[in-house]
Amino acid sequence: MKRLSVLVAALAFGLASCNNQAEQNTASQEKNKPAEGRHHEGHPPKDGDHKGPHGHGGEKGHPPHGERKGPPRGGSPEQTKTLEEIGGYKMGEVATDFSLKNVDGKMVSLADFKDAKGYIVTFTCNECPFAKMYEDRLIELHNTYAPQGYPVIAINPNSPENEMEGYKVMQNRAKEKGFPFPYLVDEGQKIYPQYGAVRTPHVFLLDANRTVQYIGTIDNNAKSPEDVTVKYVEDAIAALQKGEKPNPNFTKAIGCPVKASKA
Repeated sequence: MKRLSVLVAALAFGLASCNNQAEQNTASQEKNKPAEGRHHEGHPPKDGDHKGPHGHGGEKGHPPHGERKGPPRGGSPEQTKTLEEIGGYKMGEVATDFSLKNVDGKMVSLADFKDAKGYIVTFTCNECPFAKMYEDRLIELHNTYAPQGYPVIAINPNSPENEMEGYKVMQNRAKEKGFPFPYLVDEGQKIYPQYGAVRTPHVFLLDANRTVQYIGTIDNNAKSPEDVTVKYVEDAIAALQKGEKPNPNFTKAIGCPVKASKA
């Protein structure tokens, strides 16, 4: 009887040891699982949405070897800095005049517009998709408001180091689109930093005294003119015509970053 009790005890001990070993193996396997197998549903792994070679790889739609089409991560078309951070003109400040070369070879300044009640100074360019989206709207703005004393004055702030932003291409673009307004080159890139232009397009609406009254985007839908519900520049001009202050007088510009010279 005593020998039977010893045998039963030995069997029980052996079974307990097996169970403990199995639990240890399971825990070890769970510990060594890849991270994506362990994070909770609804919570991304530590690198968040960072896919590709530094993420989890193999996802459909993500190109191999870190290649990526489109703008860089974080490359939102929306202006990210405040007016204070940019360091250009702020509301109520008086903009200095300039003398810049037009696509017709003539020098143009704000003072040339003798009967102007204001100026729609717009920094734009040849190649930015957002600038192209707004070209027809700039033409319409000029054709509507220049007779009322508010001409569009377009300035290309980008460095000509990119040959697609050079003077010759500007001339071709103006001719192709039939720009009814001046399209000026910011030679030496001295004017756009004074204004604080950071995107193309970027609008600075000045009154007759060159006082800055509105800074920002043209309207609230870059991609679809048909779906625009707020026309910021037109509303700002309407306010000035009534002797009122534009409200809002600032919106974030939407477009491509201005390309500074590498020199």
